[in-house]
Amino acid sequence: MRNPACCTRALPLAFSSGAALAGHVVLAFGIVLVAAVLISGIAHRTVLSTAVLFLVAGFALGPGIAGVVDVSPDDRTVVTTMQLALFVVLFTDGQRVGVRELTRAWRLPGRALLLGMPLTFAITTLLAVLLLGLPPIEAMLIAAVLAPTDPVFASAIVGRGEIPARVRGLLNVESGLNDGLALPIVLLLTATVGGGVPDYTALALQLVGGVAIGVAVPVAIALLLRIRFIDATPLYASLSPVAVALIVYGLCQATGANLYLAAFSAGIAIASISPEIRDAFTPYGEFVGEVVKLFAIFVFGALISPSVLADVPLAGYVFALLTLVLARPVAVEIALLGSGLSWQERLTASWFGPKGFASALYGFLVLQNGGPDAAFLFHLIVVAITLSIVAHSSTDVPIARYFERLEREDGAETQSRRAV
Repeated sequence: MRNPACCTRALPLAFSSGAALAGHVVLAFGIVLVAAVLISGIAHRTVLSTAVLFLVAGFALGPGIAGVVDVSPDDRTVVTTMQLALFVVLFTDGQRVGVRELTRAWRLPGRALLLGMPLTFAITTLLAVLLLGLPPIEAMLIAAVLAPTDPVFASAIVGRGEIPARVRGLLNVESGLNDGLALPIVLLLTATVGGGVPDYTALALQLVGGVAIGVAVPVAIALLLRIRFIDATPLYASLSPVAVALIVYGLCQATGANLYLAAFSAGIAIASISPEIRDAFTPYGEFVGEVVKLFAIFVFGALISPSVLADVPLAGYVFALLTLVLARPVAVEIALLGSGLSWQERLTASWFGPKGFASALYGFLVLQNGGPDAAFLFHLIVVAITLSIVAHSSTDVPIARYFERLEREDGAETQSRRAV
């Protein structure tokens, strides 16, 4: 018979060990955050990126090197962190544009989503077959995982006023929607590669349920706030989006509805029916989104151990590089031909397609259910995301400065013509 006293002693010991590990992660993240604060002014003016700082710090402190941040891809905490980061960012990004603005600005994102995304998928699949010798079904799976662009890193360029508004709108809407559009394909291909039978009805219900929950919850809360005898203070009214986010998240977890479509739909619904509440909440949302984003980058960096990098052959690195400089740029450039955008705007939109949390999260699905080559496919995904974070986080400032200089030159030329 087991000794109860022994068990009661072991339980606090296990709890103490887990708490100490969590404390190490929080402490390390806090120190890196201080460093980011100190260099933030320099990073805003140069190619030095705070995102890369957190990625490198996570890598250096991860289990493969220093061992301070001891995490693994099958750690539930890691998956939850990625989920929360993507949910928060999609929720706050959705609030940037209401239905009216989305309707007016749909033409360009529609081109990128309905033509550019399938072309990116096709080119990436071809590269995976030719360079890596993957079976077509596995090549399609990795292409589906890497097809979405990430709203977290796209926000680095979307948030810069120097970039033309139509390019910012294109990238914002595209990065918010393509995660949910790619998810059914990822689930279908993952089940196929893993030997399972996909449930098409369940996938459809996930997507429809996510949109329904994302719209219904903010509409219901907005109607409650408009009841005549309801008297909410400005502070608490501005916190109503927090209540929306919590309820949407909880309902999606309980029902299995698509979490990310629900988050983006809820953000759009808030911006459409309660723009005044959206405006009051925006400072909180941006603050929380930035902290969650940086913490997720830090944790993701800790997953990139030297053994993961060594498992990928040279052809894998060439593949990852070509997904950035060839697959999306060619696809989106073709999709935007005849769109009325200047060549500079088309080039910016086609280049800035960063990979991030959605691809990482879908990579975890591949790792769990993707058959005998799942680990290798996951490592390829990690390399592609890492190269993307470094490349795209380091080019937002030069691109913004180029458009700022272009605008000054156009302004000077206009004044000169008026003077003549």
